[in-house]
Amino acid sequence: MIFQPVLNVFLLVLLCAPVGALAVIALAKAKGRDKALWVLRLVLLLACFVMFLRPGIPGGATQTLATDTDVVLVVDTTASIVAEDWNGDEPRLDGVRADVQSIVDEYPGARFALITFDASADLRMPLTTDTTSLISSLDVLRPEVTSQSRGSSIGIASPLLTETLSNAAESSPDRSRMVFYFGDGEQTVTSAPEPFDGSAEFTDAGAVFGYGTAEGGPMRLTTGGLGDSGSGEYIEYQGSNALSVIDETNLEAIAGELGVEYQHRTADAEIVLPDAPSTTTNYAESGSVGNVTELYWIAALVVVALLGVELARAGMLVARLRLLRTPRARATRDRDRSTRDATRSARDASRSTREATTSRPDDGGAA
Repeated sequence: MIFQPVLNVFLLVLLCAPVGALAVIALAKAKGRDKALWVLRLVLLLACFVMFLRPGIPGGATQTLATDTDVVLVVDTTASIVAEDWNGDEPRLDGVRADVQSIVDEYPGARFALITFDASADLRMPLTTDTTSLISSLDVLRPEVTSQSRGSSIGIASPLLTETLSNAAESSPDRSRMVFYFGDGEQTVTSAPEPFDGSAEFTDAGAVFGYGTAEGGPMRLTTGGLGDSGSGEYIEYQGSNALSVIDETNLEAIAGELGVEYQHRTADAEIVLPDAPSTTTNYAESGSVGNVTELYWIAALVVVALLGVELARAGMLVARLRLLRTPRARATRDRDRSTRDATRSARDASRSTREATTSRPDDGGAA
């Protein structure tokens, strides 16, 4: 039997002990049926305490791999990332999302960071093992607003990448580091791309993935709104749809600076990922990971049952009070009605007496 308390055990005792002491005092003073009631309340408190302790039974070890690696993903979010030449006429961003999912599956237990870039570079997510949040971030990822685009450099994320990798190397020098770059290589500013060679010393493996075709793909206007997947209109240039064309020369240059391989990605080709670092550990062999059969639900059922008893008792008391109150209220109404009737009768009798007294002198004068 093991326990995985939801709060510190000392804090749980501080919360439950005073309530339990009051219940014991009330039980000692109670008589008759009240004793049974307070016994049930003590059992309810004890069941709550056990439930918060989260008891369980350890089971067999799981076959889980954990990669002692930090993976930094650098994703292009310029307008061209939604150019429609992935798998026919789908946005390139769909291909990026699919490839990121493959990377997450390939390196279980690794820490992931997400950097995006357009006119500037942003660290969207620092290193974390929360891959659910990573995938969610990519699902809601949208390119820059078309009307605000002023051109971008494919190397603008280089300083931020170097900083992220160096910080990771300083805090966890024993962990490997991998970099994956996702883009089309289009340099839309006149200056030369910033080099990535400053990140090479911190990079143990990775890849540069290129998206797009030599024929190019049209791009829809984007507004940057939540859920915006592009309007029905396309970006135009000189009266026709503007096309985004992949520049593999630039992408190969980035791969060379990082010291990793370049791959041109297409929907019908399997992604090729480097081997997992040598620091990959099978936690099942070390015995540090195992299944636990939770038992807190048993205490939770007891709590629900006892609360049901309390609610049923409260309902009975309310119904009884209503039954007692109804005859009393009826008697009060009858008494008030009788009082009003008596008052009205007395008033009528008084009026009749006055009328009779007033009429006698008139009769004597007539005689």
